[in-house]
Amino acid sequence: MKYYIIAGEASGDLHGSNLMKALKQQDSKAKFQYFGGDLMKAEGGNLKMHYSEMAFMGFIEVIANLGTVLKNIKFAKKDILENKPDVLILIDFPGFNLKIADFAKKQGILVFYYISPKVWAWNQKRVLKIKKIVDHMFCILPFEVDFYRTWGMEVDYVGNPILDAIESNSPDPQFRITNKLDQRPLIALLPGSRRQELDKVLPEMLKTVDRFPDCQFAIAGAPSFSEKDYQQYLGGKKIPVIFNATYNLLLNSKAAVVTSGTATLETALLKIPQAVVYKGNPISISIARLLVNIKYISLVNLVMDATVVKELIQEDCSGEKIGDELDLILNNQNYRAKMMQNYDQLAVRMGTAGASLRAAELMIKYLKC
Repeated sequence: MKYYIIAGEASGDLHGSNLMKALKQQDSKAKFQYFGGDLMKAEGGNLKMHYSEMAFMGFIEVIANLGTVLKNIKFAKKDILENKPDVLILIDFPGFNLKIADFAKKQGILVFYYISPKVWAWNQKRVLKIKKIVDHMFCILPFEVDFYRTWGMEVDYVGNPILDAIESNSPDPQFRITNKLDQRPLIALLPGSRRQELDKVLPEMLKTVDRFPDCQFAIAGAPSFSEKDYQQYLGGKKIPVIFNATYNLLLNSKAAVVTSGTATLETALLKIPQAVVYKGNPISISIARLLVNIKYISLVNLVMDATVVKELIQEDCSGEKIGDELDLILNNQNYRAKMMQNYDQLAVRMGTAGASLRAAELMIKYLKC
């Protein structure tokens, strides 16, 4: 089969690579064309565009880069037509991918959507559009099945591919030595994979460093950036930036400060207490607050429908408040223990590994129908 996959950000690259691996197990003749990243590239096939050229988040940010976005959409449409895939597989990234789904459906191309757009968060009527342009939806969050059903759409719940990624990770017993870390308690900083997240969030994270002299900090480097990209924010602080080892960084950490996104769920499933932060363009955030209809922004709290981790958003995303939360996590044993108990319940709710394989098996089944 000929598969065309579009993943527009770092998490999509991770999940796309695991899906490709599973599809190859089910289909020995699988051929891949894709938008993605280095992880997908490692699985073979033909990388058409790197997600680093696509990952714009926020209303103002998208408008500011509208020319690039439109150019990327035009290229994707042209390339899909030229390659004539048996199926188009879209991974999250709805602002871009729903436009491509609409186009592909009109061209008679089968459309699978892996990792649902967060339509439950705002403008839920988009489900009516999705029903028309997506042939099969594969969800990774347990509450999404009931949500889609209320709109008359049946979807497949395959479990969460984060569990696959965590299961396949090999803990590195030499991690501290390799990265020249001492034995002080380690605090992991995960500022995200987008440029605007580095600009807005990382400086606030770094303001906490001097408050905890008995701890050491390390930054999880995103594959779309280089060491030089981070150095401009450090202001002379000697904080290591560690690439391609986020899980091992977390596993060696006593606490983490994590930008809202997939990484919050990964951190929780790895059982590392965390503070969740987010800061964006003030206009984008104001618009989002008017449109979004959810109580929480972190996946951990959304899945549990409760405040498991503290969310420090926009004006609350400050060095002082991040430091206050870290102080609780590090020094209040009851607070820490409660978070860990909630993590245990989260793990039960998320289920078992194997999401990528289950998704691949269902996709092959539908392709053969």
